Amino acid sequence: MTELRDHAIPASVLVASFLAEGVDYVTTVPDFVQISLHSALVDHDDVDVVLCANENQALTSAFGLTIGGKTPLVVMQNQGLLNCLNTLRSVSLDAGFPFVLCVGQFGREFSTLGVDPNASRRNCVNKVEPVLEALGLPYWRLESEADLGNVADAFSSARKRQGTSVLLVGAYTSWN
Repeated sequence: MTELRDHAIPASVLVASFLAEGVDYVTTVPDFVQISLHSALVDHDDVDVVLCANENQALTSAFGLTIGGKTPLVVMQNQGLLNCLNTLRSVSLDAGFPFVLCVGQFGREFSTLGVDPNASRRNCVNKVEPVLEALGLPYWRLESEADLGNVADAFSSARKRQGTSVLLVGAYTSWN
C-alpha cells in the first residue's frame, strides 16, 4: 500500500532547492497541495513572496520580475495552470522568458501516488501532462525526495531554452 509520507517532500527541502537555483521571488496563487511550501516561503527571509489574485497575474508578475533581473518561481495548482494557458503562451512561447512553474496536482488520488498520474480519474490531473506536451513545455515530476534533482534540471532547461519549465508536485508537501 502506498503511504502518503513516502511521497511528501518537506517544504524546507524544496525551499533550499529553489534557493540553490537563485530564486529570490515567488509569485503565487495559494495551492492546497503546496500549502506547507507557501508557508515556508512566506517565512523565509531570502525570498519575497507576491500573492496574486489569479494565475494570469502570477505569470505576468514573474515576467516583469524576470525583465527586472530577478529569478522568480511561480507556484500554482493544476487547475490554475489550465486556466491561464493564453498567458502562458504569450510569456513563455512567444516572449521566451526563462522561469519555472511549480504546479501542485490538486485532486490527485492517494491511490495513484507512485504510478503514472495520467492514471488518475480526475481531468485536472490526467490532462496536465498532455497539455504541457502539446505546448512543447518540458516538465518534471516531483513525487518524492528522490526527485529533488528535477528542480535543478527544470531551472537548467528554462535557462538554456529561454522558456518556461514545469515542476509537477504530485503529493502534498510536508510540514517540517
